[in-house]
Amino acid sequence: MTKELRRLSIVMLAMFVALFGATSWIQVVQAGELGENPRNKRALYDSFEVQRGSIIAGDTVIASSVPSGDLYSWQRQYPDATMWAPVTGYLNPLLQSATGLEQAMNRELSGTAGSQFLSRVERVITGQSPRGSNVLVTIDPAIQQAAFEALGSYQGAVVAIEPSTGRILAMVTSPSYDTNTLAAHDSDQVNATYDELLADALNPLWNRAIAGNLNPPGSTFKLVIASAALSSGAYTPESTFPNPARYTLPGTTTEISNFDGGTCGDGDVVTIATALRLSCNIPMAQLAVALGEDAIRAQAEKYGFNSTFEIPLDVTASVYPQGQLSDDKTALTGFGQGDVLASPLQIAMVSAGIANDGVVMNPRLVDSVVAPDLTVQQTFENTQFGRAISTEDAATMTQLMIANVSNGAASGARIDGVDVAGKTGTAEHGADDPYTLWFTGFAPADNPQVAVAVLIENGGGLGQNGTSNGIAAPIAKKVIEAVLSR
Repeated sequence: MTKELRRLSIVMLAMFVALFGATSWIQVVQAGELGENPRNKRALYDSFEVQRGSIIAGDTVIASSVPSGDLYSWQRQYPDATMWAPVTGYLNPLLQSATGLEQAMNRELSGTAGSQFLSRVERVITGQSPRGSNVLVTIDPAIQQAAFEALGSYQGAVVAIEPSTGRILAMVTSPSYDTNTLAAHDSDQVNATYDELLADALNPLWNRAIAGNLNPPGSTFKLVIASAALSSGAYTPESTFPNPARYTLPGTTTEISNFDGGTCGDGDVVTIATALRLSCNIPMAQLAVALGEDAIRAQAEKYGFNSTFEIPLDVTASVYPQGQLSDDKTALTGFGQGDVLASPLQIAMVSAGIANDGVVMNPRLVDSVVAPDLTVQQTFENTQFGRAISTEDAATMTQLMIANVSNGAASGARIDGVDVAGKTGTAEHGADDPYTLWFTGFAPADNPQVAVAVLIENGGGLGQNGTSNGIAAPIAKKVIEAVLSR
């Protein structure tokens, strides 16, 4: 073999190896990502050729396929569509798009996932028509119904989590929309409906539970501040701070006050326990400055702030601001204002972490993928995000949150015979803008079965007269009662 031919052979071999490596990488490593990419129209087209699997919650089918008699063969149907919209999303060949679990679990539902390879081979051999697999979700239909009815016409969202597993038991958002109208095979109707929803100022296409424009968490963030204080070892619930009725933010002339305009209870000093129970802003702002932004950010991130999650829906990261904050900005974060932003899912994760002895679980929305013959093809395990606080500090936080409900600012969540641990929150915006109302908590406090977060935007329609205890807390109470009555 001549030298030139040997060189050419080496070059050809290198090119072959590179091509083989690239195609293997695309077909194996990137297959899932590419198949679930909403811009991958071929994956969507392929999915229309099979009878798509159902999405099932408990014993309730929340999305299924029926014959369409047109080019696309099958059409998706969604019972109780507005209640399930944030879970299922929709699939439409005319829009060439999918959202929600229809998009996130497209390969499984259309039967093209790697775990379904043998099933596809078997169907080819036996001459059966191709079919997708069913996706079983973690949502409990009774809890979802209770959350949906409790939220009613309020603009906001509710999330319920099983603290020990991270399984999402309910996820509702309002205003919602009828996913059937976007799954129809009438292009004029679909386009008109989509344009109308897109133009709606209330943004019904948003899943406010996990995305959309996030809100300041208000006083629910005081749970993070108190956690940071306990974790530092420098503070206990009985640690005290000055108790003025007005507080000037460090380095500024800007004054803040507690929600009612007065001091935080009686006396010249106030404990952290009392400040949390009465949901006072001034002592928590002072505590935030004393802790410093780095300690608060580190604690927030242990609960999940500044992290993205796939449940498998994409969750917008909640935010504790990065970079150097001035003391006045840090003080504002002490009561969930300034540049702190959170989703209801994130706030539910804070409560769930405390409820689970300080360990935060990764949230998830899917339990398993099941073939048409009921063979389980894939299961999704419970996984830990990490430890947020020690077991001892979690027990202390639980007692502080119980006091909030039994004898404090969160009394609207009381349930006879049950210790509920909770925290309200009221987030301010512009001077005359309606408040955002929050509640988060868990129950039973001694054996937590559920952690809940409720978000109510636009002051619940009452401007600045709506209260978290009067609107958000009772909604959470109904969700908790639905869990306890199972």
